[in-house]
Amino acid sequence: MDASIRIIPYDEKYRDDMIFVVLSAKDALGRAPRLNEDLLDVRANYLDRGDGFFLALDERDRVVGCGGYSRISGADEAFLHRLFVKPALKRRGIGSALLLACESAMRAAGVRVSRVHLGEPRVQWFESWAFYPKHGYAEYEPRYMKKEL
Repeated sequence: MDASIRIIPYDEKYRDDMIFVVLSAKDALGRAPRLNEDLLDVRANYLDRGDGFFLALDERDRVVGCGGYSRISGADEAFLHRLFVKPALKRRGIGSALLLACESAMRAAGVRVSRVHLGEPRVQWFESWAFYPKHGYAEYEPRYMKKEL
């Protein structure tokens, strides 16, 4: 990963920039760039619940990626959510760095299993289906992968 990219815990001042990156990433994949409503209030939907959310920032202090997780109530497991990287910067280690930040925070919070729900049809989510297995995730039922942390 480029040394000028840094991963930080979510900061509200970057909200609009983050939303733009998510919508751009979806558009680049040919999907309708619809907003995930949880991103309108990351503090309430992640941080205030004891979950985590991270941003990747470039040297100009602009968001180039994001990702978070939410714990599963009553279990030592969590789901990964909203792992996106700015389209022009993919395959440079930013997604991997965001995933590692999420996994590290999950471990620190006592999470032992990380899970991810993958979209269908698979052809529209090909990047996710290729990305997670490279990081030790394995499919355990249709459209779901997990990894022991």
